Parts: sequence; C-alpha cells; structure tokens
Amino acid sequence: MTDKALYILAGYDDDTERYLAGIQNALYEKGFCGLQTKGIPQHITLGSFSVEMEGKLGALLKSLSQTIEPFSVTFNHVGIFGGSKVLFIAPDCNVELLSLKEQFGSSIGWTPHTTMLIDEPDVILRAIPCVLDEFSGFTGQITSLHMYEFWPTRHVMSVSLGDFKRS
Repeated sequence: MTDKALYILAGYDDDTERYLAGIQNALYEKGFCGLQTKGIPQHITLGSFSVEMEGKLGALLKSLSQTIEPFSVTFNHVGIFGGSKVLFIAPDCNVELLSLKEQFGSSIGWTPHTTMLIDEPDVILRAIPCVLDEFSGFTGQITSLHMYEFWPTRHVMSVSLGDFKRS
C-alpha cells in the first residue's frame, strides 16, 4: 500500500510523558479533538521512511540503543505551524538532539516538537490559551526510540537508550 510509511519517534521519560499527555488531555477535556494520532506516546518525530526499510531501521534503533545514553531536553516553547493547523510544545535544540536527528536524515529545516493538536486555524487559536494555562517550561529526558507504521497505526518496536549500561 503506497500510503503506508514508517516513522521513527524519540520518546520521553515517564515524568515528561505524563506532563505532556496531561496538557493534551486538558485540551480533550475542553472539547478539542483534533486530527493528531492518538494512542501513541508523546514524542518528537525524527524521520519517515518507506516500509521496505523496516529491517534496516530496526537494526539502527538497536545499535543506537547500545551507543546513545538518555539525554535532557529543555522545553520552553509553545508554537504553531503548518498554516496555523498544528499546535505544539517544543524543546530547545541541543547537540544531543541534533545528533540523534541526523541519524535519520538532515536536521536542516527540522523543528523538534511534540504535537498537541492538529486542526483548523480557528480551532488552534481557541486552543492556545488552554495550552498556555497548562504549560510551564521544564526539563525532560529523551529515553527511547519507537518505530511505528502508519495507516493503520502499527507499533513496530521500541528501544531504550542506554541499554549498554543496563547489561
């Protein structure tokens, strides 16, 4: 099926996951629904690939889990893009995050972010105050990598960064 693709996602520690999911849940509780994918971890998308690359990407994720330690990211930004159809929370870009992104393609023009809501611009504008009420800058950790296939959603695999330290 030509509309299927694999996506590599950087995942967070439990506290960061809970905090970001809490902000998104506050949106849902206020009646915002959006078109963003539900039922997957909060994340930063690192790249998209053809489904034929599943084996190669799986090997790369396993390799990275053995060579990269979890690292901190500081979230200070709330923003919109995509023709004002995407509301997101973003970390400051740091060397570790850029280096991780470069494993999956160029970081030129890439904006690391965690999507809170995808909808029409008028809905996004109404949702901004809710996110601003819930959000305060914080430091979290990137601790895992996930591979998902989309449409329909299929979790392919997840790895924990720093596995070499737990062995």
